[in-house]
Amino acid sequence: MKPNRAFRVDGLRERLGSGLFARVAGPDGPRNRARIHDTPGPRWFGPERPVRRVHGDASMFIGGLSALLLQSLHPLAMAAVAAHSGFRGDPWGRLQRTSTFLATTTYGTAESARLACAQVRSVHERVAGETAEGLAYRASDPHLLGWVHVAEADSFLRAHQRYGRHPLTAEECDGYVADMARVGAALGVVDPPRDRAELAERLDAYRPELRATAQARAAARFLLLNPPLPLIARPPYGVLAANAVSLLPTWATRELGLPRLAVAENLCVRPLGSAMTAAVRWAMTPPPPAATAATETAPGPAPGPASVTSTPAD
Repeated sequence: MKPNRAFRVDGLRERLGSGLFARVAGPDGPRNRARIHDTPGPRWFGPERPVRRVHGDASMFIGGLSALLLQSLHPLAMAAVAAHSGFRGDPWGRLQRTSTFLATTTYGTAESARLACAQVRSVHERVAGETAEGLAYRASDPHLLGWVHVAEADSFLRAHQRYGRHPLTAEECDGYVADMARVGAALGVVDPPRDRAELAERLDAYRPELRATAQARAAARFLLLNPPLPLIARPPYGVLAANAVSLLPTWATRELGLPRLAVAENLCVRPLGSAMTAAVRWAMTPPPPAATAATETAPGPAPGPASVTSTPAD
């Protein structure tokens, strides 16, 4: 590639990557990234662990959206989010806190991970109320925490296996579920699943409790149709959102009233999702060293939302 053209391409890459990083990590992103990755000390997860590969991949953008849609189908969890979460008033702030939590527990020191989980548990202790139907909920309820945990783990893993750059082997998939169990237990989940078979069993056990409330459908409309984004960003976001929907179980999309057409998914939605994930991965990966030196650009952020700086601490 000619030097001038390489300069322009790397400049575009840096601008796109910096913009995504700012959205996901927030104004404290650079400082959080340095603290998480550079602080010496033992970690919960070594560099060989599957959780690092999954949470560091751009497929997390699709997995995260899909997890939110799936989690909304528990009426008590959705009521708690609607009443106490800032997902409407401050969606970017919530995303930034979530990504920082995921990054801290995945890549940070063991002490930082422990403190992050303790902070979330402290917040959960203060979140309680009643649904519109008069059912009581507590964010610290281990059963409710269990649902949020399994929906998240399943969604992240599904997204990685479909859109990740390096899908996991069967053994590594079990390892990922076991890694997530360590975080779940620290958050108060009782006996979290430790392999894919247990994860599937636990998801099935929650099925009788799940349904789409008016709050869940409103949250889906907000996430899929009315995201707080400029018009220029909505088409690529729409591709990610469509693929997040395609990851959901059929019964879940039916509950939420979301249209699905198998032919369209296979011929259009999934290929576009793979292409968009690859584009995000490219933008958020630093240029090769030679190109970096030639353009005098600093290394960019890592490709996945967790590696740049998620249970939300709000």
